[in-house]
Amino acid sequence: MRAIDTNVLVRLIARDDAAQTALAEAFVERGAWVPLLALVETAWVLDAVYARTAEQIATCIDMLLSHEQLVLERGEIVEAALERYRAKPKAGFSDCLMLEVARTAGHLPFGTFDKALARRDDATLLA
Repeated sequence: MRAIDTNVLVRLIARDDAAQTALAEAFVERGAWVPLLALVETAWVLDAVYARTAEQIATCIDMLLSHEQLVLERGEIVEAALERYRAKPKAGFSDCLMLEVARTAGHLPFGTFDKALARRDDATLLA
């Protein structure tokens, strides 16, 4: 299966460049795999560049999870991270995803200096 980069995901979501959007759609038409890193970068771009709210970012990730042509790496972990992000978005999607990856791998507690992340189950504030 083909794989796609962050900028392809952003074009599929933002649709702000007609030519690139058409190329992205054509590329994923027969299916494409989305690496976790591309998903994390996409969430960051949606926040930092496009000023999307946490709910809008969550909706975009949810749409990617249910997209007919896309397969997200570790989709079950992405779903769990998305659920936690929707419940408490202050920590950020990437933090929720890192915590879920660690939880799934059995590497807990998850140490952090991030106070918002440390309020999550299985995360520990280093102080």
